[in-house]
Amino acid sequence: MAKTKEKEKSTGDRIRQLVDRTIQRNINGVSYFLSDDPPVGQTRKDVIHQRGTLQLFHYHPLSDEVYKTPVLIVTPTSNRSYVLDMMPGVSLVEFLLKAGYDVFLMDWQPPRPEEKKLTLQDYSQTFIQECLDIVARETGEDDASLIGYCMGGVLATIFTASMKGAGVRNLVCFTTPINFHEMGMFTKVTDQKHFEVDRMVDLIGNVPPNFVFQGFQMTAPAGQSAAQITLWRNMWDSDFVENFRKYDRWSNDMLPLAGEYFRETVKELFWENGLYTGKLRVGGKSANLENITVPIFHACAQHDSLVLPDASAPLTELVGSEDKTNIVLKGGHVSLVCGANAVGRMWPVLDDWLSERSA
Repeated sequence: MAKTKEKEKSTGDRIRQLVDRTIQRNINGVSYFLSDDPPVGQTRKDVIHQRGTLQLFHYHPLSDEVYKTPVLIVTPTSNRSYVLDMMPGVSLVEFLLKAGYDVFLMDWQPPRPEEKKLTLQDYSQTFIQECLDIVARETGEDDASLIGYCMGGVLATIFTASMKGAGVRNLVCFTTPINFHEMGMFTKVTDQKHFEVDRMVDLIGNVPPNFVFQGFQMTAPAGQSAAQITLWRNMWDSDFVENFRKYDRWSNDMLPLAGEYFRETVKELFWENGLYTGKLRVGGKSANLENITVPIFHACAQHDSLVLPDASAPLTELVGSEDKTNIVLKGGHVSLVCGANAVGRMWPVLDDWLSERSA
């Protein structure tokens, strides 16, 4: 008799939970489609420099004591920078500030039509040098730690190699491709046999964001559908929905790419594989990775579908630095730097490494 009542109670609890979740799923579903985009990038900052597509942020300190060496973050040119400042508690920028770092960040805006002539040299040398000069003027420090995520890591790497580390005390890269012949679907899409990059850029100028977005989608064709199924299953959970909307906003918030920059990226990195072979020259300077002698930290994601392990692994193998660290952590391309996985795994390791080299 007691077991029967217990079973009836258990069944009743499950039914009530099902009804409650169904109601909440409908409430959250309406809110999901009708409400404004969720707030992102809320850590307090000042725009201290602006030049066309480039903005330089300087974040307000969140620690009484600040390390001597400032940090300059170089973000991917195809995505909005708020992936590194998604929300309080899940923000790499906020984490670094609370740990005592003076944080600057290079933020990209859509290039204007007249900026279609911007080149790989502009992004990897001119802009970074310009920002490092401003950071030095703001802080009184000649050197900064350069942190690059994905293509931002490529730009930071090219700068450090071609300028032989001038103004860079430490180089930190996250999921940074070096062997572009191992970039999976990206390598196939840009194959010289069929991809007419000259014709494309000559006709349209800046590369539209929908082209960039489709390139990302092809690396994980079922990803969007799987995400929508996961969303529906968790639509009753208001916190899950709020977080999902922020990540979904970022993943769909792509930037156009300056035409000449895109053309040179395809030819020099994908076709010639210049970073990997050591033959890349930018602005008349060699970007051979052997030129990098500063301490370097590289974090890769074990399940990265965008920058495959074989594409990113050669970075620390090819640099000339004696002080070099390469770690491979569980997670994907985004979860490595943002989310619970990053909070618990990558950020503490990064802080341990960087703090010893920032005093």
